[in-house]
Amino acid sequence: MTIPNTILQQLGGSRFLAMTGARDLVADGAALQFKLPRGFARDGINFVRIELGADDLYTLTLSRYSAARLELRQIALHGGVYADRLRAIFTEATGLDTSL
Repeated sequence: MTIPNTILQQLGGSRFLAMTGARDLVADGAALQFKLPRGFARDGINFVRIELGADDLYTLTLSRYSAARLELRQIALHGGVYADRLRAIFTEATGLDTSL
């Protein structure tokens, strides 16, 4: 649970959750995944997975999930991301600010 908690803190913690509307957070080993409100982010992105690799760099997978079709379509993939760039890349990809 430590790595997913660290990822959330690097994104901005509770302020990130409030600003983006992120919900249904799931800790999955060395990854954190969550949903965004429908129609809130750019390009229909409503599902995000951030995973820490063995090289201590992050991979952000931004997708659109359709429950009606049971389909998860990848919109963007950013690999080799340093912790201090997580917020900026998330904002670039989704158009959502992570803090005030």
